[in-house]
Amino acid sequence: MRTLLLLSLLQLVALSVFSQVQTGKASFYADKFEGSPTASGEKYKHNKLTAAHKTLPFGTKVKVTNLSNNESVEVTINDRGPYVENRVIDLSKSAAEKLGFVNQGIADVKLEVIDAGDGKSTSPSGTIDHVTVEEREFYDFEISRLNPKGFGVQIGTYQELVNMMRLSENLKNSYKKKVTIQVKILNGVKFYGIILGQFPSREKAEQFRNDLKKRYPDAFIVEFNKL
Repeated sequence: MRTLLLLSLLQLVALSVFSQVQTGKASFYADKFEGSPTASGEKYKHNKLTAAHKTLPFGTKVKVTNLSNNESVEVTINDRGPYVENRVIDLSKSAAEKLGFVNQGIADVKLEVIDAGDGKSTSPSGTIDHVTVEEREFYDFEISRLNPKGFGVQIGTYQELVNMMRLSENLKNSYKKKVTIQVKILNGVKFYGIILGQFPSREKAEQFRNDLKKRYPDAFIVEFNKL
């Protein structure tokens, strides 16, 4: 059983194969995300040339070219997303300004990997929602398949298993609520939704979500029976 669990975990964290060139639509971060932690642990800053991608390792440097005006910018991947169909990258606002599509909101772009990086963030340790991130971490697993009922509050969606574990541990300790993980596949890529709490009514879940607004402004209510 332990061997099967280990193999399953290794499969979960395996990196997806990414072509060196990709085309699609780009968007950029809204101003409300300024200072929010990214999936790599770094805080989002609009004036840095960073971006979110679904599969590329953190630290990967990518050349992004706006196909409508041929303007280019080099960005570093430090977050996951975007989770909107047909969008391939989410850029910092300063990167979008260099590509000249802030007023339009989205643009058709070409991505070219220029430095594959090492899969880590720019610093060996950092903080994700007050959780210290170290080079080596160990977790105890107690896994059971659930058929939850009622309502919960989804905090976010993550691809990296280790980031999901860190945040789940922090949420469980901070709010003393049950943490449920929903496995989902978007555009052929596996992601993990973190859902906090199991409430008997939408009203109870909404009250709890209101308590989370300041720290997790994009948290939303989910009904387990409809997932």
